[in-house]
Amino acid sequence: MVLLSLVATHSNVDLETVARLSVGAPQVPSAALAEDRSVSGAVVLATCNRFEIYAEAPSEDDVEAARSAIVAAVSEYSGIPEQSVSSSFETHTGQDVAEHLFAVGAGLDSAVIGEREIAGQVRRALIEAQGSGAASGGLVRLFQAASRTAKDVGAQTALGSRGRSIVSVALELAGDLSEDADWSAKTVVLFGTGAYAGATMAALKDKGCTDVSVFSSSGRAEAFVATRGGTALAATDLPAAMRRADVVIGCSGSDARIDAADIERVREGSARPLVIIDLALSHDFDPAVATLDDVELITLESVRAAAPEEQADALVQAGDLVREAARSFEEQQATRAMNAAIVALRQHTQTVLDAEMERVRAQHGCTAAAEEVEFALRRMVRQLLHVPTVRARELAAEGRQDEYTAALEALYGIDVVPAPSAAVTAPAAGAPAALHADHVHLDGAVCPVDHERPAQSA
Repeated sequence: MVLLSLVATHSNVDLETVARLSVGAPQVPSAALAEDRSVSGAVVLATCNRFEIYAEAPSEDDVEAARSAIVAAVSEYSGIPEQSVSSSFETHTGQDVAEHLFAVGAGLDSAVIGEREIAGQVRRALIEAQGSGAASGGLVRLFQAASRTAKDVGAQTALGSRGRSIVSVALELAGDLSEDADWSAKTVVLFGTGAYAGATMAALKDKGCTDVSVFSSSGRAEAFVATRGGTALAATDLPAAMRRADVVIGCSGSDARIDAADIERVREGSARPLVIIDLALSHDFDPAVATLDDVELITLESVRAAAPEEQADALVQAGDLVREAARSFEEQQATRAMNAAIVALRQHTQTVLDAEMERVRAQHGCTAAAEEVEFALRRMVRQLLHVPTVRARELAAEGRQDEYTAALEALYGIDVVPAPSAAVTAPAAGAPAALHADHVHLDGAVCPVDHERPAQSA
């Protein structure tokens, strides 16, 4: 199995393009799996400034077909021509897949370096893919390793102690733009009930803000405030709440964008300054609101421009942790890929042993002599398989799996079938697990076998 990823982020395309690509994101994995056998698993990571698809293909030969299937699915749901979709994505394969995801999960590829929210989004992306049945074994291992790496970076570097986030930087900017930096005296209206809305509510509480009203066009405001605090707004309450607000925060990403004319109308006659924070990828507010009198607009682009640079040594340390984790993950993947060859060799040897034991038992039956012969054969096979098993893992670590499988085919005529995506647990070196049968079946007779020592003569 081979991992690949298609990446569109604030680093390589504009946020408007990221938003357009993200339309229909939840349906993309299932669509790609249904349409093309070259895709054996897919996970989508869609946040306020990135849209990334991680996929697993059966082999290197299937990578390009898998990419094409994913591009076609994104094009279908977003309405963007396939050629434009394809040019918007950077494609990663090999160790680059893990290194990029691990850096993302640790907040090293965020608008605010070291942000906290992204680690949770990586975990939720995997959970959603598992819930829909789109997550393959290789992708589960990849995302779990990303979460472990994010924890290591947070625990072992200064980035974790800073605890910066997109929300916290946006609120700091809003405080700087306000006449009064005291959040306990501010009135806030929050649009949205998703992950960023939850992070925003928590950040507002940390700043001492208690007057927060929440509006959701999908009708989820009541449930949201029941667990997080605040007051739910109905559509009829919204104009009055907007009129008296000091800060309005958009986190909903709904299709209904609020125009400058709407803001101007509901605030007509009000001399109260207003700060609007638009954290939605697809923009909850028309950028033209920035031209209104007494209105300041903060966007994701504003946050990225204002985000402080983290300590250089912390970034270097975090980068080293990410690269080492990616290298280790890739080694583990290579070892897993070699399991199929190890299993094929053991199955071949088992077949030869079974055939030989049939002849022995046909001659001697279930006697002590037959058991002694079988014990000797099994011990010899164990010794013969030890070096090839160890060598398989050594070659896997060096990326030379193909040489091993080619040798098996040339020497023994063994056709190695790729291991399934689910985890394959291989026995430890020197332990011929496939050969450890508890009983030998021969012509309906069941003869118990002692694998620890030869049977004593009668």
